[in-house]
Amino acid sequence: MLFSSPLLRAINLSIAVLLVALLGAVYWFAWRPLPETSGEIAAPISANATIARDALGVPHIEGATWQDAVFLQGYATAQDRMWQMDALRRLAAGELAEVVGKSGLESDREARRLRLAQIADDAERTLPDADRAVLVAYARGVNYYLETHRGRLPLEFTLLNYDPRPWRLRDSILAGLHMYRTLTTSWREEIQKLHMRERGDQAKVDFLFPARTGVDPQPGSNAWAVSGERSTTGKPILASDPHLDFGIPATWYMIHLRAPGLNVTGVTLPGVPAVIIGHNESIAWGIANLGFDVQDLYRENIDPQTGRYVFMGHLEQARLERDAIAVKDAKPIETLTWVTRHGPIFLNDENRQYSLRWTAADPGTFQFPFLEIDRARDWKEFTAAIAKFPGPGQNFVYADTAGNIGYHATGRNPIRRKGCGGDVPADGASGECEWDGIIPFDELPNFFNPARGAVVTANQNPFPEDYAYPVNGHFAPPYRATQIRTLLDRRAKWEPRQMLEVQKDVYSGFSQFLAQQVVAAWNARKATNPALKEAVDLLRSWNGQMEKGTAAPMVVTLVFQQLRKAVAERAAPGSGQTYEFIMAAAALEQLLRERPPGWFPDYNAMLMKCFADAVDEGAKIQGSKVSRWDYGQYNALKMTHPVGGQLPLIGSYFNIGPVSMSGSSTTIKQTTRRIGPSMRMIVDLGDLEHSMQNITIGESGHRLSSHYKDQWTAYYGAASFPMQFGKVDAKQTLVVKPR
Repeated sequence: MLFSSPLLRAINLSIAVLLVALLGAVYWFAWRPLPETSGEIAAPISANATIARDALGVPHIEGATWQDAVFLQGYATAQDRMWQMDALRRLAAGELAEVVGKSGLESDREARRLRLAQIADDAERTLPDADRAVLVAYARGVNYYLETHRGRLPLEFTLLNYDPRPWRLRDSILAGLHMYRTLTTSWREEIQKLHMRERGDQAKVDFLFPARTGVDPQPGSNAWAVSGERSTTGKPILASDPHLDFGIPATWYMIHLRAPGLNVTGVTLPGVPAVIIGHNESIAWGIANLGFDVQDLYRENIDPQTGRYVFMGHLEQARLERDAIAVKDAKPIETLTWVTRHGPIFLNDENRQYSLRWTAADPGTFQFPFLEIDRARDWKEFTAAIAKFPGPGQNFVYADTAGNIGYHATGRNPIRRKGCGGDVPADGASGECEWDGIIPFDELPNFFNPARGAVVTANQNPFPEDYAYPVNGHFAPPYRATQIRTLLDRRAKWEPRQMLEVQKDVYSGFSQFLAQQVVAAWNARKATNPALKEAVDLLRSWNGQMEKGTAAPMVVTLVFQQLRKAVAERAAPGSGQTYEFIMAAAALEQLLRERPPGWFPDYNAMLMKCFADAVDEGAKIQGSKVSRWDYGQYNALKMTHPVGGQLPLIGSYFNIGPVSMSGSSTTIKQTTRRIGPSMRMIVDLGDLEHSMQNITIGESGHRLSSHYKDQWTAYYGAASFPMQFGKVDAKQTLVVKPR
């Protein structure tokens, strides 16, 4: 039966109306919030200013004063990333459930137990005046954006049905505290190690949690610099690619600030003023995590009803803090936290109460020196600025146009007493494991113009074995640092762009070592299992490159996982599924090299069992034909937008992946399903115009923006873009007049 003509017209009309309504909704809720990047606006600044955006959407801000420049930084960042900024402050303050409902409760509870909001409030009260002025200028810029854009805010606010409150100084502190927490959380490993000790062999367990390997190149973290003697330009080259969690929007925001006495470009965190990693006219710097342990758990003898607890034979009274977590479409949930002299009662584990001491919570210690860093002109001014940096402890790598390179560790790193390593919970009642102050800045590891003409960093332990203070931390094994040095030594002279080759390198010294161990065990036992021969032949000829599209990296990764379980079970039965530690690879390599008695009666037999179990597991994942396995698919990355990515039908439009990834946790390009290079920067101190930088995805958090993921292809291919500095090719310019 054919539709009548009137009915067909009615259907077509209905479809047209729906289409128009849909397009109208897209325009109203997604297109209108896109930032105004050209034309003219008025704002409460002192004189005419401009925000010029280049082809990547990077704001190049020029103001009459630094206060105007930072004000406009707050405004421009809010234009591109306002929802991300709001989410970061809520994540840190424990206020996610207020807008997302019960799914945010667990995150909120941990943030409340850590007292991040109270820490931020205390920091705001005790800020030095100069630091306060920077945060005030930034907050004014963010709030001017909010005041002038009510009713056309980013799509996420519409989808979650709420309006953001005004930006406060504490919100920038909270954004910083979130990174502090991300980079210094170590209490979980303390509990894990305690549990393993309690049910296993303490000496074996301690072996699996080393603080150093004995072959740690000096110093440590995710950046390097070479002197002019080792470059084709005659001036230093600095490279930086810090590794952090992947996410949408990107972790970093690229920015260029110019005002009298200030000309700096690089990246910052959304919600935080100034440039955190970058260069000015005279110096360049990269930073990455130090890894020194700044959290200690204390087992407290406390009455949870009264808050009275024992300390050195006397009863003390904990302070009770009452709080309430707002939950969308539900009643608020009250929280009660006892706060002891060591910190809040943070954890109830097997009916044992633990408080948490954390350097971030030390009152009156917060400073914000980044604008001072941005204006430093030489090593003396630079180190004077970073000496004020409270944490998270970082490795700062430095180079300047005068030809110098350097390195300095930073942060408030506690002095622990002998026998109190901080690697397992201490007895809070005894008073024997209190901190004896903070390691002085001048006594932290540092180098200036080292003889070999290079400073190489890759998160390894930078503290010498004869260091004056006890050292514990989450330091990386030496594989990445060793490979960086190896590659740098292959050329007498380096061009700046060639540093991309180092940043994208995916050779794993550990994985190749493990592959050779498996082959040697196969040969020693004269194994003939046809089901394993294809896999062992792949390992026999493998070059150690953790490349997508190949099978050997997947085989050796699965072997490592089986080996880690087997060794953990031998140290502490029942720990095979839970043992994970950043230094695990180094510990397992030492075990296989030394093969001490008491662990396994036959190491080759143990390796063959791990190998067979690994091949069985891989067959379940990618089939029985080992040569067809694809490590890239196994190591696939998927980035999901936390709000847009959950939408039915169109959610994938907001996401990236899954995409095959090369690299591993022990390659220079440290890539797993969770973390990877969060940005790449190469600074040519001979000609700053030849410097390069890119972030993972793009500058904008707006899905309809052309800058939402316009950097992804270059990032994925380990390419980069010019860091426009002296010569800016502006594609849009917003003129800002004083109001």
